[in-house]
Amino acid sequence: MRLFALALLPWLGAALVGSLPAAARRAQALAAGAVAMGVTALALLAAPAVFDGQVLRASVPWLPALGMDLGFRLDGLAWLFVLLIGGIGALVVLYAAWYLDPDDPHSPSGRFFVFLLLFMGAMLGVVLADNLVLLVLFWELTSLASFLLIGYWHGRDDVGRDAREGARMALAITGAGGLCLLAGVLLLGHIVGSVQLDDVLASGDLIRAHPLYVVALVLVLLGAFTKSAQFPFHFWLPHAMAAPTPVSAYLHSATMVKCGVFLLARLYPALGGSEPWFWIVTSVGLSTMLLGAYIAIFQHDLKGLLAYSTISHLGLITLLFGLSEPLAVVAGVFHILNHAIFKAGLFMSAGIIDHECGTRDMRRINGLMKPMPFTATLGIVAALSMAGVPLLNGFLSKEMFFAEALAKDSHGAMEWLLPAGATLAGALSVAYSLRFIHDTFFNGEPVGLPKVPHEAPFFMRLPVLLLVLLCLAVGLAPALVAGPLLAVAAQAALHGAPGPALPAYHLAVWHGFNGALLMSAIAVVAGVALYAALHRGLDLHRVTQLPGALVASGRDLFARLQSAGVGAAGTLVGALQNGRLQGYLLLLVLMALAAGAAPFVLSWGPSAAPAALHVQGLNPLALALGLLGSAAALGTALLHRQRVVAVVLMGGAGLVVCLVFVGLSAPDLALTQLLVEVVSVVLLMLALKWLPDESPAEHRTPWPAARDAVLALVVGLGVAALVWMVLTRPGQSVSDFFFATTLPQGGGANTVNVIIVDYRGFDTLGEITVLVIAALTLHALLAGWAPPAAPVPVTAGQAHPLMLQRVARLVLPFVVLISVFLYLRGHNLPGGGFIAGLVLAIGLVLMQVAHGQAWVRDRSPLLGGDFRAWLGWGLGLAAATGLASWLFAAPFLTTTYDYPWLPGIGGVPLASASAFDLGVYLVVVGATMAMLLAIARLSMPSPVRPMPE
Repeated sequence: MRLFALALLPWLGAALVGSLPAAARRAQALAAGAVAMGVTALALLAAPAVFDGQVLRASVPWLPALGMDLGFRLDGLAWLFVLLIGGIGALVVLYAAWYLDPDDPHSPSGRFFVFLLLFMGAMLGVVLADNLVLLVLFWELTSLASFLLIGYWHGRDDVGRDAREGARMALAITGAGGLCLLAGVLLLGHIVGSVQLDDVLASGDLIRAHPLYVVALVLVLLGAFTKSAQFPFHFWLPHAMAAPTPVSAYLHSATMVKCGVFLLARLYPALGGSEPWFWIVTSVGLSTMLLGAYIAIFQHDLKGLLAYSTISHLGLITLLFGLSEPLAVVAGVFHILNHAIFKAGLFMSAGIIDHECGTRDMRRINGLMKPMPFTATLGIVAALSMAGVPLLNGFLSKEMFFAEALAKDSHGAMEWLLPAGATLAGALSVAYSLRFIHDTFFNGEPVGLPKVPHEAPFFMRLPVLLLVLLCLAVGLAPALVAGPLLAVAAQAALHGAPGPALPAYHLAVWHGFNGALLMSAIAVVAGVALYAALHRGLDLHRVTQLPGALVASGRDLFARLQSAGVGAAGTLVGALQNGRLQGYLLLLVLMALAAGAAPFVLSWGPSAAPAALHVQGLNPLALALGLLGSAAALGTALLHRQRVVAVVLMGGAGLVVCLVFVGLSAPDLALTQLLVEVVSVVLLMLALKWLPDESPAEHRTPWPAARDAVLALVVGLGVAALVWMVLTRPGQSVSDFFFATTLPQGGGANTVNVIIVDYRGFDTLGEITVLVIAALTLHALLAGWAPPAAPVPVTAGQAHPLMLQRVARLVLPFVVLISVFLYLRGHNLPGGGFIAGLVLAIGLVLMQVAHGQAWVRDRSPLLGGDFRAWLGWGLGLAAATGLASWLFAAPFLTTTYDYPWLPGIGGVPLASASAFDLGVYLVVVGATMAMLLAIARLSMPSPVRPMPE
């Protein structure tokens, strides 16, 4: 279960941090750091098994009907990402603890660390998921968590607007890509017959030969490209820079944007190696690499430069996977590792500069080598690694990239386009790295800084120092430091499981004079010359927009599309949600009518015709009840302005329905209908106290009235015809199944109750959840509302009828007894939690009418008056009953029963569903009383407040 501990640790840590007091900032940081270190430690404990070639797995049943388990899978590729997520996450937590201002009200560290741990947990879920559906689930959670982190400073005056826009843009782009990924995953599951990762990775030939391969490939790649900010979806990433720098460092190095390239590596055995894969992935990667590097040169914001450089390096990694060559995949995995190390250090260096100087504008932060030599040295080394200078880790993977671009000798123009593009991208990376170094740490003196620059605290610089030392260690001794890790990760990316040996490659600082070294030398020389020419000839500090019309503003395009979508939605909402209840009912009835008529209009239904209409055997009593109910309903519609009369007539219609249930031998339904009518009438009567006796006259033209009458007639006749056809068509009713199985399988003779708490227990859980939400919503809406004017002033000492008080006190014990009796017998005889709860609620309502709300609130022996607690206990008990089945390896809400033998009593029927029914009981009482007391509270006298002096 170590994998479950690894996957769940950040989620538990987020709950722990969220529970700590807001003032305990140090404890919050320590807890978050401990979680990140715990993730790293668990990954290191699994290292011997991973390096031995094992694939660790752990799973529990999740959706057995669909062939899916809730499980996790750890191979070399996943282990590499877990190590990056945990290790860099721990450094980010340490850095953030010193970066966040304790005096800034917009920087509560608890909320920040909770979001960060949620993000960490979502990323671990992506890399550890052992089936593609679970991977998509965590994939979308990364989008939600990044939305919270990018918009973390949404309330600040300086960056709040950018934070909100960046968060919305990131969520919209990556969320849309996630939907495409879900569709692609479902197609892969259809092709393979399974969404288990092992099955998909082992079915590469089957997938590539399938007619739906290209469709599935494009959908999956859309998910990867949007998440990893590939062209043309690259524009969201720079606008995510409004997030705090610790977020940027984590998001750009080990998480979020690495999801896309991880997906390419993960699914390479299943989707890679084909012509569509090569052309799509390679073309997108090449375009993104060059475009990002070009734009980075002209950025004035430190984080903006680093953001576009991230886009370029992600394009490089994407290009390597697109080449469909084994060594290119090895190089891609290697650059994932190297880029995570130096890019995290660069972003933290930029954050230190911003923190100590008050700005990130490279036109102002010149000459920081003097006041900040330690930070400058670390930033220079990390930037040189990004540029691909020898003796640093970035050089090694860049040289492997050059070698693979040069070795690709197929696909026509790609033979020269790939080496030329790689060399050009290398030159551009040298140019923007030099600008980062020169414009920040040299180039004269600072210009108008908001703060006097000085070195940051040591623990804020420590994470950068460790990352830079790692850059040097990998660059000087790559085979020793990174060799084993790269081997197991590349093996998993190439084959998905232990399989054929990796192609021969050699990790070393020197490989002799070769084409890759020549390309690297050309890139360095050209990059230095390009930056010198731009700095002296063009004067980059004066460039306000990119030269040429090469790049369209993705932000403007997104804004226009968003504005058009919001406008269209507003128009639709304005037409439908116009505030008129009649209009809503009209649309609802029309949709129901269309749904009912569609099978007959389109001939979708069975061809068997219903029996002919006749009146033989018609019961006169049934006819009288039907006419009485119809008259009550018609009277309600005609006399709706007279509100009290309409409520009474509506209750009469419900009473007729109750009698119909009695006539059809449905005592449970009859009891429920009767009690619901009583509660509804009381609720409406309380609400009518605050309304005029008559509703205002409506100035309606004859057309709407005639339309509504015709629609009501058509729908009524349609429902009657549907009922007639159902009752007269040949066929076996589903009720036979329930009658035959409820007693032997559900342990109860009351079929209706067994269906509610057993067969349809999940539906009932949803229904009582809705009831809880409705009750709490009504309570919240009326909590702060004051009626415009009380019709009759109510005093604290107003008396209630003495006779009613005496009768109510005598009746209440019997009501409680009847309620308990109905609950206990509900599984075998008419009754149950819903009916019993309504009975008790009516008894309490009677006590309120007799003694006032104060008695129910303060003197009730049952709870003390606050029935909202009943809602929580009831819903919790019902859910706990369902969860208890997991302890016995059974699906959610599985029930059981037994008949224990008691001396002198005999067999006592006991069903686990009774606990679920008790939850229903508590919810019904709590919801009914919470709503009734919320309305009744409006008539209570306001507390007397002293006059201000």
